[in-house]
Amino acid sequence: MSSKPHSHAQWSSRLAFTLAAVGSSVGLGNIWKFPYMTGESGGGAFVLVYLICILLIGLPILMSEWLLGRLGQKNPISTMSHISARLKRSPAWVLIGVAGVLGAYLILSFYSVIGGWALAFIADAASGSFETLTSDTAGSLFGGLLGDPTTLLAWHSAFMLMVILVVAGGVAGGLERAAKILMPLLAVMLIVLVGYAATTDGFADAAAWLLTPDFSKLDKDGVLAAMGHAFFTLSLGMGIMMAYGSYLSDDVNIGRTALIVVVLDTVIALLAGLAIFPVVFSNGLDAAAGPGLIFQTLPLAFGHMPGGEVFGVVFFVLLVFAAWTSGISLLEPIVEWLEEKTPMSRVGSAWVAGIATWLLGIATILSFNLWSDVAPLGMFAKFEGMTIFDLLDYATSKLMLPLTGLATIVFVGWFMGRDEVRSQLNMSDSAFSLWSFVARYIAPIGVVVVFASSL
Repeated sequence: MSSKPHSHAQWSSRLAFTLAAVGSSVGLGNIWKFPYMTGESGGGAFVLVYLICILLIGLPILMSEWLLGRLGQKNPISTMSHISARLKRSPAWVLIGVAGVLGAYLILSFYSVIGGWALAFIADAASGSFETLTSDTAGSLFGGLLGDPTTLLAWHSAFMLMVILVVAGGVAGGLERAAKILMPLLAVMLIVLVGYAATTDGFADAAAWLLTPDFSKLDKDGVLAAMGHAFFTLSLGMGIMMAYGSYLSDDVNIGRTALIVVVLDTVIALLAGLAIFPVVFSNGLDAAAGPGLIFQTLPLAFGHMPGGEVFGVVFFVLLVFAAWTSGISLLEPIVEWLEEKTPMSRVGSAWVAGIATWLLGIATILSFNLWSDVAPLGMFAKFEGMTIFDLLDYATSKLMLPLTGLATIVFVGWFMGRDEVRSQLNMSDSAFSLWSFVARYIAPIGVVVVFASSL
């Protein structure tokens, strides 16, 4: 591939960067995954372990990715190549960038399909489909969607088009504009839903359940799930934060901004829990319903509550916005790499990357219906019965992301000069010593534990 001269874009302000970073972090993981994982793991104890892990694992890795991105001022692959060469380290460190960009591509291919589910449920909520649901038929609405490849393809295509159009607009016209519009709207919708939930009979019980730790209900798997989710909710190991860091000016305090992002990401996840669980408790539904909590349990509740049609639409619009902001960030590292390493323009790079991702997403769609009995690695006992979607999810979340995150924190903590890292983080001596200890020992051990448990 031929390179071309590239004038690297910059965020217009710290606020724009913060909103974009929060938008990347706040996604289906907060609105969909965090509530059902909390439900499966007993509530408040899971939340407490998650908060500890996000501070000791997520925060130092997030700061490291931004630091590398700002130093490199290029796409994640070129950034790691440039920095490792300047420091006279092994060229193999470039694999951090390669794995990040590849991981973003693989994840977006199936993330877009799930974003399409949320789009489909907006239409279902608006049409009044929820009102006819019973406890016996609640799963049929979602099951019918998964079994229809044509409908899934239409919604997958619509979601992917939404992502491409934003990313094609560039940093200021695309990423910033979307973050400045979508994030405040997302916050307003979430607050409205929490306000509604506060009027239900189950709000006090749900709040106590969500915020009061009961460690008798938290087992080893729950602890490991909390560690893993703390890592993945911040979009770490996907090249995203390194790409976003490459647009970062020198006057932004990485540590302070990272703390703001972590706090806002966590607050939104907790608000999502306060919006969802009172509805679940008030309707006598199962808080531990697992992944079907959003797409099977809640439609049943919305269909039988006063104003449920309106609040059902608001909820799934919220879910789409959360998925959209994360989808935008997942496409960005791929587009940044194409734009810098090929003669293509920003718009051309966005369309090529988007179409390539859309094509791979078709395999995920078919794995729910026509290819549901196809297990590509079924000859191995561990992967027996795993569909293409299952394998993509396993390969990224259980293997690629933790390894990429581990390599990132090890590179910054052990292979970069302390003076350069300290100047980039702009910390006092005592604060930097604490950060360095966590980054060199605590965070890597935490990631190794998560990785080992997944195997």
